[in-house]
Amino acid sequence: MRQQLNYSLSLKLKQEKVIFGPGVLRLLEGIVTTESINGAAKRMGMSYNKAWRILNQAEKELGFKMVEKNVGGSNGGGTTVTDSGKDFMAKFLAFQKKMYCEADKHFNDIFADYLEEGEE
Repeated sequence: MRQQLNYSLSLKLKQEKVIFGPGVLRLLEGIVTTESINGAAKRMGMSYNKAWRILNQAEKELGFKMVEKNVGGSNGGGTTVTDSGKDFMAKFLAFQKKMYCEADKHFNDIFADYLEEGEE
């Protein structure tokens, strides 16, 4: 029996270059969880420097801070995602969900003949 036919999409927001997509989203989600750019980057197998470059580029292109770095202190510092960053993440996820729903409809309509389960 052959495997079910499926598809994948990768949505990215861009101006001249890609500025926000699944990678930046995962990095920000990791920062929300770990409260650390380094911790989030390590979870993704990414260097700290690359993570900072990605975040700085997104912030520069979007025109607002996505993360706030808290240096030192009794808690040892850390990084948090700003309210603007969280709002942008939520909007990206809402956009992604709508696009996937539309894509599912079209995929199911166009490839219906290949999606039927049956004997070979």
